[in-house]
Amino acid sequence: MAFQPIYDAVDERVWGYEALVRGLSGEGAPEVLSRILPDQRYRFDQDCRVKAIELASRLFPAGEDLKLSINFMPNAVYEPAACLRATLRAAARCSFPTSAIMFEFTENEEVEDTAHLTNIITEYRKHGFTTAIDDFGAGHAGLGLLVDFQPDLMKLDMKLVRGIDGSPARQAVVSGVLGIAGELGITVLAEGVETEAEYLFLKAAGIRLFQGYWFATPAFEDLPPVRLGSVPAIGVVA
Repeated sequence: MAFQPIYDAVDERVWGYEALVRGLSGEGAPEVLSRILPDQRYRFDQDCRVKAIELASRLFPAGEDLKLSINFMPNAVYEPAACLRATLRAAARCSFPTSAIMFEFTENEEVEDTAHLTNIITEYRKHGFTTAIDDFGAGHAGLGLLVDFQPDLMKLDMKLVRGIDGSPARQAVVSGVLGIAGELGITVLAEGVETEAEYLFLKAAGIRLFQGYWFATPAFEDLPPVRLGSVPAIGVVA
């Protein structure tokens, strides 16, 4: 696993970290996931969750109130309550609070059964987990998913973020998404932020949470130095 920070622009602090799958030789998530056969999805999904919790329990500074964001595969989750057992056991074993865990699912994986996904989200919330849609605006379902259920958090895909400071079309789309999110009580996070101009525009638009290379690149089994807003990169203070 590699970890990339999520930055809170209002409190000017790290809000949490996303755990990203990596190969033993540093391969990125797409390459690793391409090797997972359909009948291995469930086991792989479970193992990734446990590994992320184990690492976070060692790396996260004590008393910082940080979120751990874990990606999950909706089509690999068979029975929601059963699939959470390993997660809950790992959290208990590592003394990692379940309230600090956020599960995000990506729109890049087509959801085969939205009713099943709704059941997953409902079960996760029973245990105090935060839920999020990843890559919003670039996947299979888009706004249709919000009709069926509303997650706690929505991550704007980098295609909507890239160069938004100079793109009226992107500005219009993001403005509309922010309006919808506000009506539904969903927090918006801008991911893939790579320039100060993108960050400042989105911050002025009312977005609070950010993620991207402008703040930090992922660090393999470590927490990377973080750029806090317009301040040069500094080490994470324990």
